[in-house]
Amino acid sequence: MKPTIRYAVGDATAPPGPGPRIIAHVCNDIGGWGRGFVTALSRRGPEPERAYRAWYRDRANNDFGLGAVQLVPVYENLWVANMVGQHGIRRVGGRPPVRYEAIEEALGRLAEHALDLGASVHMPRIGAGLAGGDWARIEPLIGKQLCARGVDVTIYDLPDG
Repeated sequence: MKPTIRYAVGDATAPPGPGPRIIAHVCNDIGGWGRGFVTALSRRGPEPERAYRAWYRDRANNDFGLGAVQLVPVYENLWVANMVGQHGIRRVGGRPPVRYEAIEEALGRLAEHALDLGASVHMPRIGAGLAGGDWARIEPLIGKQLCARGVDVTIYDLPDG
């Protein structure tokens, strides 16, 4: 049976359970880090931000760009996947920064990492916060790129209050 998306109330930066786990989130393509989910990630440790900023700085010599994924080890059996899925940080001509095709591409790359590591994937509602995306368009991409390939996914919503 193929995994389905599981929803949980909790903190996506601290996924519970045994085994390898990947925390996935969406980044922008302009090197900006400092609002939204990334602030919670940075409170847990400096590695994801440090790696993202270095990846961006050296973008002329690497794969940084829409659809790319950077896997950053943070603890034993825990990684953060920096997925580039938004263009800029502001609406332009009424269009939000989210890029669904880039998120889909990044999720496909994330699936390969997760399968190689035997890892589950944990995330907030990626692309639907500051990126301005529609969760109803993003959720099926997660199902197609991760669950359909056998990757367990948990989506976290923060508790009310």
